Amino acid sequence: MTEELHIVGGGMAGSEAAWQAAEAGVPVVLHEMRPVIGTFAHQTGDFAEMVCSNSFRSDDDEQNAVGLLHWEMRAAGGLVMAMADRHALPAGGALAVDREAFSRAVTERLRAHPLIRTEPGEITTLPTDGHWILATGPLTSDALAQAIRTETGTDSLAFFDAIAPIVHFDTVDLSKAWFQSRYDKGETEEERKAYLNCPMTREQYEAFIDAILAAPKAEFHEGETAGYFDGCLPIEVMAERGRDTLRHGPMKPVGLTNANDPANKPYAVVQLRRDNALGTLYNIVGFQTKMKHGAQTEVFRMIPGLEQAGFARLGGIHRNTFLNAPRLLDAQMRLRQRPNLRFAGQITGVEGYVESAAMGLVAGRLAAAEIQGRALRPPPRETAMGALIAHITGDADARTFQPMNVNFGLFPPIDMRGGRKGRKDRYKAYTDRAKEAFQAWLA
Repeated sequence: MTEELHIVGGGMAGSEAAWQAAEAGVPVVLHEMRPVIGTFAHQTGDFAEMVCSNSFRSDDDEQNAVGLLHWEMRAAGGLVMAMADRHALPAGGALAVDREAFSRAVTERLRAHPLIRTEPGEITTLPTDGHWILATGPLTSDALAQAIRTETGTDSLAFFDAIAPIVHFDTVDLSKAWFQSRYDKGETEEERKAYLNCPMTREQYEAFIDAILAAPKAEFHEGETAGYFDGCLPIEVMAERGRDTLRHGPMKPVGLTNANDPANKPYAVVQLRRDNALGTLYNIVGFQTKMKHGAQTEVFRMIPGLEQAGFARLGGIHRNTFLNAPRLLDAQMRLRQRPNLRFAGQITGVEGYVESAAMGLVAGRLAAAEIQGRALRPPPRETAMGALIAHITGDADARTFQPMNVNFGLFPPIDMRGGRKGRKDRYKAYTDRAKEAFQAWLA
């Protein structure tokens, strides 16, 4: 009989790893501590729960590295992308989903698979035998995190992630807010109006910044000295870096025309993106925050159109733990001193839903091949998945290792013969090369 593969953690990475291994014919035991043991950020016991945002970011597989990762996961029969496509919401050129329907669908598919069984409860020690993938994510339990620290002889590195608030749509004042995607991006009318926009004058913006800076913030526990991941900065941290930082970041007014007052150009714009298929919930884009809950309500109701806003969820902040992967993991994503243990997802030092799921996809395939006695190398580094794996297992400097989103800077340089080409041609060359390499790897 084929040996079982045990996977710890039912987030993006663990869910995808379980699916890939089971589809390859390997029996899987998926261990998930929720809902028996909860976390600060999770609200359900479903697999692949989306905590911070409901967006998988750009879906452009010709000009964007994240979109290329989408393409690779679809080509590999990825469960996460299949369910994301099934429960997609209008989001311009991005892939956003109804987060509850998406997680529920992933859960149903995993529970229905004949080769997957689930075991609730916490794993608190590192198993000494058997085949295991640890995909416990940024909120790895204290006991397991301590076991990892003991085994590796080092403190886990960490940073802080913040969560954005969600607003009830029927509490938004549409006499002030309007529907429009930036630069009217999208092929359908629904896509071109995928975002709600709330305009601000200069005076309103300055008062808003003052309120953010003055608002009481959540305090960290003793010993929590980690920094922030730059792709998920709290708005108050951005405001502290300069009064115009938000106006040039998530509140930039470019590519938008106020439908309620087209003659006046907004000084800044707050965007909200649909969070569920019914259109009853919208999240405030880029508004991760560690402000205390009472202050959030007061500050966010200063936004024109949100004066009477009702909040389905307020923002928050949580610690994100990850390994010093370049020092600890081999090219097969195994712990060097304990090769029966693989790691996948955010705990390996990748950042983002898509990147986490992609690392789960590769880990599941590598583990299945090993169990079945097949030789399988990781995807070539010319691919998006291969570039990420190469980065976390050796390319990055272990002394300065930090979480990383997928980007073309991780790829081997492209040879643009025939003279200097523009960025559009260069990115297309990257994605064309990656697709060819990935299809060869799948074959």
